[in-house]
Amino acid sequence: MKQNTVEGNREGLIKKVEKTNPELIRRLRRVLWYFTSKGIMSRRRLRSMRDLHRGERGFIIGNGPSLKKMNLRHLADEHTFSLNRGYLYYDRIGQPCKYHVAVNKYVLMQWSEDVVALPNIKFLTWGARRWFPDHPSIIYPAGPVRTEPPRFSTDPTRDLWAGATVTYVAMQLAYYFGFKQIILIGVDHRFKTQGPPHKLVTSTGEDVDHFDPDYFGEGTQWQLPDLETSELAYTLARHYYHHDGRQILDATLDGALSVFPKVSYESLFTP
Repeated sequence: MKQNTVEGNREGLIKKVEKTNPELIRRLRRVLWYFTSKGIMSRRRLRSMRDLHRGERGFIIGNGPSLKKMNLRHLADEHTFSLNRGYLYYDRIGQPCKYHVAVNKYVLMQWSEDVVALPNIKFLTWGARRWFPDHPSIIYPAGPVRTEPPRFSTDPTRDLWAGATVTYVAMQLAYYFGFKQIILIGVDHRFKTQGPPHKLVTSTGEDVDHFDPDYFGEGTQWQLPDLETSELAYTLARHYYHHDGRQILDATLDGALSVFPKVSYESLFTP
C-alpha cells in the first residue's frame, strides 16, 4: 500500500509539472523508463525480439463489431496481436493471441487483473506500470506518448508514438519484429457513440461499438476515439511499410478505413 501511495504522489506531481512544461515531463518519463528495473528488462526483451518474424505475416485484430461476423478459427495457426480487451474473443480463435497490446490507462486500470492473467507476451504503456508486477511476460516499450510531432517508430526501445490508437502501437511493434505483411481485421473505424476526441465517458448500457456488449459495459469508463489523428498515424505506417518493401492490408468486413488496400478475409486462407 505504501509503495502505491508513493507512486501515486509521484504521478500527481508529474501531472502538475506537465501542465506547464510537457516536454520536460516527456523526457523525465523516458529517463525513468531507461533506468528502472522494469525499463531495463523491457529494453532487453524488446531487443531480443527484433526481426524475430522477418518475412512472415501477422494479424492485428481490432475490436469492432464486424468481428462478430468473422470466423476467427482461421487464426489459430497465425501470428496474432490482440488489443485492449481483445482477449474476450480468444475462445472464438481456440487459443490466446501470440501478443497482446494495451496502452490506454483506463483499460489497464479497470482490467489489470485480466491482463496480468493472460498467458501471452503483453506490451503495456509505461504509465500503467504501477498496476502490474514485475514479470517476464510484461514488456513496456519506450512510451507511448501523445506529444507532437507525429511519427512512426522503427525502434520501440528508443521512441514510440501512440497515434491515438492502440492499433498503431501494434503496427510499430510488428514492424520492429520484422513482419513482411500485416493484415488488419476488426478495424471498423466507425463509432456510434459520439463526442469530442479523447473525452472520458461512462457507459450507461451495453457496448454497441465493439464486438462484445460487455467490452465497455455499463459503468465502464472509456475515452472516445480520435479518428482523424489515427488516420494520420495509419498513413505514416503505410508509408514506412511500403518504403521498406512491406505492406499492411485491410481485411475488415465493411470497414470505413480507406488508408490501406482491401483484401478478402476468407481469401487469405484459401489453399
